[in-house]
Amino acid sequence: MDLKSEERSVRVAVGSLSLEGSLILPEAAYGIVLFAHGSGSSRHSPRNRYVAQLLNGGKLATLLVDLLTPAEEAIDLQTTHLRFDIGLLAERLVGATNWLAVQPETRDLRVGYFGASTGAAAALVAATMRPQAVGAIVSRGGRPDLAGPEPLAHVQAPTLLIVGGNDTPVITLNEMAYALLCCEKRLVIIPGATHLFEEPGALDAVAQLACDWFQRHLRRTE
Repeated sequence: MDLKSEERSVRVAVGSLSLEGSLILPEAAYGIVLFAHGSGSSRHSPRNRYVAQLLNGGKLATLLVDLLTPAEEAIDLQTTHLRFDIGLLAERLVGATNWLAVQPETRDLRVGYFGASTGAAAALVAATMRPQAVGAIVSRGGRPDLAGPEPLAHVQAPTLLIVGGNDTPVITLNEMAYALLCCEKRLVIIPGATHLFEEPGALDAVAQLACDWFQRHLRRTE
């Protein structure tokens, strides 16, 4: 694997499983953002890929990885229960974090998590399992409340919650989760945006907020 910034497919070993991922390593990257996709989504999510492109331009590497295997995805399409199995998703995210820590190209990069929908809860739980490894978290239209009160209280990584101004039920859930966080934190509501941030300029605002947050917290300060 070279250090050019072209996207390439990788196989992320997590225990006995091999998860499919898309990795981009910009030249002189100082951090890497691991994406935890949301309900019914995948590493091909156009919204997450759009955010990843902006992060890449800010010298942040990105790894978009499917937290479920193809067989599990097929089951989840019928039952929808695996996408809400926060414990399972968090374990997969920790496994991907451990994988990054042993790859020569990424082991020296500080790690951030970008979670959407249920992936945000998985990111928060995973961060409590690897507190020394995770330097920052961003949630886009997430369900951080699904992480549960105890994990939320133990998150150490600086956490940014971003919600659409017209996504009223999710705003309430994010406010509840925000109150339980004891780390450095910020809640930003994008005016006029709905759950998927499809309105003109909404996703650009999300991407810029995320980039600023990760740049602030993933740069080494020694």
